[in-house]
Amino acid sequence: MLGGCLVGKGKYDALQAELDTTRTALQAQVTERDQKVTSLEDALAQEKAKLAEIDAKRASLETDLASEQARTKALIDEKASLLTDKAKLKTSVEDMKAALSELEARRDTAEQRIAEYQSLLVRFKKLIDAGKLRVKIVDGRMVVALATDVLFSSGSADLSADGKTAIAEVAAVLATIPDRAFQVEGHTDNVPIKTDKYPSNWELASARAVTVVRTMIGAGMPTTRVSAASYGEHKPVAGNDTPEGKGSNRRIEIVVVPDLSGLPGFDELRRASAE
Repeated sequence: MLGGCLVGKGKYDALQAELDTTRTALQAQVTERDQKVTSLEDALAQEKAKLAEIDAKRASLETDLASEQARTKALIDEKASLLTDKAKLKTSVEDMKAALSELEARRDTAEQRIAEYQSLLVRFKKLIDAGKLRVKIVDGRMVVALATDVLFSSGSADLSADGKTAIAEVAAVLATIPDRAFQVEGHTDNVPIKTDKYPSNWELASARAVTVVRTMIGAGMPTTRVSAASYGEHKPVAGNDTPEGKGSNRRIEIVVVPDLSGLPGFDELRRASAE
């Protein structure tokens, strides 16, 4: 029986050889598998390295992009600021030009008024030298002042012969000044008057102013260029506590009416008044 269970050596060797072959084949498969795994792990490591490199580049690009966006915003803000400054500068320049233009207009007006004043002095030099009148600036207006003691008797509005001559001479000079109107203003001292004809200094000063206007018109002054006004004793140029002061206050003033059309801003005032 025992002898029947024994495997023959030849068969054993064949089995052993087959086993060795199988083991070798299996070992080769394991080795090949390990090599493939190692190769895959190496490939995976390379891919991870590439991915890390890509992530690093992306992070760098994102940083660069953020930096560029910040610079772009700064440039946009700077441009906006420059445009604002440019607009302000343009406005400032325009304001300066307007102010300069207004100053030049004021200068031209002032020069014209100075020239006109000097012209009056030249025109009236003979009468000024004779002591019959004075040319002065009062409240920004050119005024030809004549003492009423030379023109009128006390309490009267009738011109004396010398007074008529003086007013005619004044009217002849003023009539040669183009495009100007004149207002004759009557003034008295503070000594009250109360007569049937002149109840107060208002009436006396008014009557004297009207008499001068009539005389000027008779001497050739156009009626559209002359008017009369009365201030009575209420606009003195000196104290009334001395005879000299009273004499200065008793006067006729012929005012050169200012031409407002030459003043800066006149057109705006005219448009505003028309609305």
